[in-house]
Amino acid sequence: MKITVRIINGPLTDSGQVLRMPDAGAVVCFHGIVRELEQGRRILALDYEVYSPMAEQELQRLAGEVVQTHGLAAISVDHSRGRVPVGECSFRLTVASMHRKASLTAMDEFIDRMKMDVPIWKHPIFAEDR
Repeated sequence: MKITVRIINGPLTDSGQVLRMPDAGAVVCFHGIVRELEQGRRILALDYEVYSPMAEQELQRLAGEVVQTHGLAAISVDHSRGRVPVGECSFRLTVASMHRKASLTAMDEFIDRMKMDVPIWKHPIFAEDR
């Protein structure tokens, strides 16, 4: 099993790592894109506040638990720190497993738990405030 966790300043501009594992028949990738509306209001960007190194440790721990629970071959997590404009990628999760159902279930669980457990907070930059 392979686990990769990265916290990157600003938007995730690269395409991410391609997970090629000999025993993985499914590789699923989720890209979290900053949308134009937040709380029903137009935004220009999101500022992500990250409590490091705790956030990295928690992402690593969570990834390890999800890998074990779902029998994954690999998981890769990238999350932004700082300002990410509308339309840019702020979060990427790639999961590899033998079969698609395990990857899809693991991805959904990881994202839900990350939002609850990992010390990363988003602060919208509202258009009317600028």
